[in-house]
Amino acid sequence: MSVFLYFPVFVCLFVCSMVTLIFIITALLILILALTFSTTSSEVMSSNTMPVANLGDNQLLSCYLNTGSAQTTVKQLTVTWEKNGMTGLVYQYTNGAPDLGNQNSQFQGRTQLFPNGLVTGNASLLLRNVGSSDNGDYTCTISSSDGGGKVNIHLRTAAFSAPTFTLSNNTLKAVASRWFPKPNVTWSNSSGAVLQGITELTPSSTEMFNVTSRLQPVQVSNTYTCRIYNNVVAAVSDATVTDSGVSEKTYFIFSAAPSLLPPANLSIMISVVCIYFLT
Repeated sequence: MSVFLYFPVFVCLFVCSMVTLIFIITALLILILALTFSTTSSEVMSSNTMPVANLGDNQLLSCYLNTGSAQTTVKQLTVTWEKNGMTGLVYQYTNGAPDLGNQNSQFQGRTQLFPNGLVTGNASLLLRNVGSSDNGDYTCTISSSDGGGKVNIHLRTAAFSAPTFTLSNNTLKAVASRWFPKPNVTWSNSSGAVLQGITELTPSSTEMFNVTSRLQPVQVSNTYTCRIYNNVVAAVSDATVTDSGVSEKTYFIFSAAPSLLPPANLSIMISVVCIYFLT
């Protein structure tokens, strides 16, 4: 009889122990995540710390002082942009004007900040005519009367473009220029089944690749997906065959940078916690 009387107490103690354990594990995870990804100050931020720049285009590297209000006027502002492993600076702004005396020659005439943005703590850098040598890790450092800190940005470079589609003799052809690194091509139907296409990759004088891929046979009113991809970016195109030709839409997917993925110890910790809850 006494066992049944104490049973609710045992259940209550067990539930309380489990809740406490869950809170402890959650707190540990939050602490590990904070230590793992503490590459930025609490005041200096970036809207994109893993941008991918298309070779030959301009690229904006985001960096701003989080003042809590867009109306805040930042005073005594100093901004320094650096690239890891490179002597000299990418860009420097101090005493209300650019200070480019120590700027690396690789960035001369290719970089700028925005005066209207600097007033509110926006130190984003415009990098013109991106080349493969611009690939790497950048640090934006801000100091001001309203605070400061730094943020790390990992810039990757690639060449990519959306394919164009044509239909001839029951053959759907996709053509895309300027791909680098060397891409792969896959085809699939609307059900996701992989289809066998014929692809040609032609290297250009600039070491990029021109892509030509054919799929045959195709049927009117059917939609086919062409995926051109490498380890940096993928162009996913849905091409619908019609009586008058082909209608198409393309979107791009950028891969996560391996160097910015969680380290092994964090992955192991998360796996252990997941296994614990599943069991």
